[in-house]
Amino acid sequence: MAAEMEVDQLTSGASNRIIPILRALRASLAFVYGLLFALLVFLLPRRRSGGPRRLSPPSRSRLRRLDEEDTERRRALAEAVEMGCEDEDGDDDDGGVVRACRRSTCLFYGVRRNALFCRSWFPATGEVRGILVIIHGLNEHSGRYAHFARQLTSCNYGVYAMDWIGHGGSDGLHGYVPSLDYVVADIAAFLEKIKSDNPGIPCFLFGHSTGGAVVLKAASYPHIEDMLEGIILTSPALRVKPAHPIVGAVAPLFSLVAPRFQFKGANKRGIPVTRDPVALLAKYNDPLVYTGPIRVRTGHEILRISSYLMRNIKSVTVPFFVLHGTADRVTDPLASQDLYNEAASKFKDIKLYEGFLHDLLFEPERDEIGQDIIDWMERKLGAGSEKVRVW
Repeated sequence: MAAEMEVDQLTSGASNRIIPILRALRASLAFVYGLLFALLVFLLPRRRSGGPRRLSPPSRSRLRRLDEEDTERRRALAEAVEMGCEDEDGDDDDGGVVRACRRSTCLFYGVRRNALFCRSWFPATGEVRGILVIIHGLNEHSGRYAHFARQLTSCNYGVYAMDWIGHGGSDGLHGYVPSLDYVVADIAAFLEKIKSDNPGIPCFLFGHSTGGAVVLKAASYPHIEDMLEGIILTSPALRVKPAHPIVGAVAPLFSLVAPRFQFKGANKRGIPVTRDPVALLAKYNDPLVYTGPIRVRTGHEILRISSYLMRNIKSVTVPFFVLHGTADRVTDPLASQDLYNEAASKFKDIKLYEGFLHDLLFEPERDEIGQDIIDWMERKLGAGSEKVRVW
């Protein structure tokens, strides 16, 4: 009898532990099934009846026309962005006096023949020491980096910048990225053109946030790494996690069946990205900065590339300099530290800025941060293959 009571107690204890787990699992499955059912209802064709007419989803041709109209509008805005160089009278666009530089915009046709809006800044006189290619972050555009470009040209560096697909003046629906691998391929083609147009000049690749993740993946391919002296990453999107585990679970499916859908639950609204209130206001009042809810495919692509990079972090061999603010609440500064600690690169460096936020080149100390990047490139050009110290 005592043995039977003991068995009953053990069984009861196990049941008490298992029941909450089963309830949580059932709730999660119900949530997923509910989402799938709602999606199927939305996607299934509706039978016509004598009742009120229901709107059908837009056709592919209409979507294409809307995308083209959106691109034309953004391209006109991109052309109008001031590029931050000295005017003929010696004053720059911000009212200061700087060394003159040559600036231009053009369209570069990517690997899928998509038109990508590009900018360039070069010193008007003097030998060009190197070229920095800027890859902006998610939802922004290359025109925001005019101040940094001006700082680089004043030190005899040339600058190229590209708006990637769905951003700035480039082709595609605003804020929609069908694949970040497309961006990697476009970077490779862009670099090949830059190297062809500027033979013998060393090139560096710069990426911010999601752009940093794209740059890091691009540099993992030997044919791209061979074209580079090194890469610079500010606040790279490494170890990115979904807003909720359910989001991560359903993202692959939703990205296939409703890739353009705007998922409000994934947005981190209200998180400051700079301590400079003027720069913060300027960013979110910029019509070329996408401020809507993140699109499902775009979010899935960020999760996918972040996961890939963390799985392959030890195989990184490209020379790199990673910069991150310790108070960044958009991307993880500890992941940048892990990149520095675990990467196989012989020439690597890291600098963590105490209390700084996500958009480092728009912080009040932007000039000091820009100078840190220039100093690192100078050391890389003159230091051979020795390992750089930690700051």
